[in-house]
Amino acid sequence: MSSSTTVRTARRRTLRVAAAALTAAAALTLTACSGSEATGTKSAGHTDTSTAAAESGGAGSSAGAQGSDAEARPGAKADTKAGAAGKRSGNSHAATAKMASPTRTQHLADGSKAEIYELGAQHYRAKIVHSGQVLGTLETNQHDAGLDANDMFVTLTLGGQVHSWMGGGHQGPGTFKLAGGLTAKVTKIGELRYRAQILGNEGSVDATLEANQHDAGLDANGVHIVLSAGGVISAHE
Repeated sequence: MSSSTTVRTARRRTLRVAAAALTAAAALTLTACSGSEATGTKSAGHTDTSTAAAESGGAGSSAGAQGSDAEARPGAKADTKAGAAGKRSGNSHAATAKMASPTRTQHLADGSKAEIYELGAQHYRAKIVHSGQVLGTLETNQHDAGLDANDMFVTLTLGGQVHSWMGGGHQGPGTFKLAGGLTAKVTKIGELRYRAQILGNEGSVDATLEANQHDAGLDANGVHIVLSAGGVISAHE
């Protein structure tokens, strides 16, 4: 074999080896790129999915908790308020039903009538009614009550008894003889405020009435006395 032939043969082998090396390198590069891209895609997809799931789960939990609060708390309050309102409404209806009709009615000295309501132990209210109109109201509250209704005097006792009469008033201040042999000393102690002392035989004070912005009444052992906020006193047996 000549030297030129040997050189050409060596060159061919070198080229073949180089080509094979290039092919192998290209294949490795493609494989590496393909693997890298696949890995990156899978990794990125997995990360995005996990992140989305975490965010979705977090948002869902937060929304669920808020939804639970929004539903449970106002609902509980609404139920509580509804229960309390129902209870108040029930009590109100019961009180209204009790007040709707009087315990009894009684005719008065001037032709009007008194509607008497029992509110509790020794607690009564009397409405003075004439032609469907309420002219005045008396209410016992740990003491008897009285009213001067245009020269008709009315008392309401702690036992719910009503007594009425016409006239017989004395304008205070002053000392006056009353029905039943009683004596009353009326003094003015302020604007629309008068006090009446019921005096005994020896000048002792047996009872006291005080009208402070409203009339006062007393049942003094069967003698009914009214003292008005204007200082008028009247008594009747």
